[in-house]
Amino acid sequence: MKQEKISEAVVRRLPIYLQFLSELNKREVQTVSSQDLGQKLDLNPAQIRKDLAYFGEFGRKGVGYDVFYLIEKIRQILKLDQTLNVALVGAGNLGHALCNYNTYIKDNMKIVAVFDASPSKIGTQINNITVSPMADLNQSITDLNIRIGIITVPAVEAQNVANHFVEAGIKGILNFAPLILKVPDEVRIHNADFTTALLSLAYYLDYEGENGYEPALD
Repeated sequence: MKQEKISEAVVRRLPIYLQFLSELNKREVQTVSSQDLGQKLDLNPAQIRKDLAYFGEFGRKGVGYDVFYLIEKIRQILKLDQTLNVALVGAGNLGHALCNYNTYIKDNMKIVAVFDASPSKIGTQINNITVSPMADLNQSITDLNIRIGIITVPAVEAQNVANHFVEAGIKGILNFAPLILKVPDEVRIHNADFTTALLSLAYYLDYEGENGYEPALD
């Protein structure tokens, strides 16, 4: 693998490639070209080849990519060939939905622990996971070798939860709260803010405003 810094855009495209390749594998498609991938995913084939070339030479000229082999390689790159345990804080509706989605995830990344500060939720079960009090978070993260944390609490509580995760040694956080969290540089945060996504999406619905302005789509 090349040692140059890989951009976040490249890393975010890898799961897209993996999803589509997995669908091809289910249909017993054995090889696929970058042109086919580009057409199906609405991406430039040259960009796909460049993305994959950061991590090695996986294709054969005139033949394309071996689907199963590329799946295994992308899984290795994304570290999905090893067990990645996840903790979730916030046993509300979104937390329930994410835990229930566990059933459909076939990769080695699983939510294995759920925490909440509400006494009414502690001791209840979500998809066979018992909701634990926040006081148990540090020990559970150590005992279960949890590497990633998910935050699904209201914004007013999110920074406090992030602080707990950092203190417990979590290095990757997926944040669903509409708040920019402050964490040390060695902790990686990805934000999944539904409100921001919806508001930005709405911008593109009316292509012809009062002045006939049509925004450019990059």
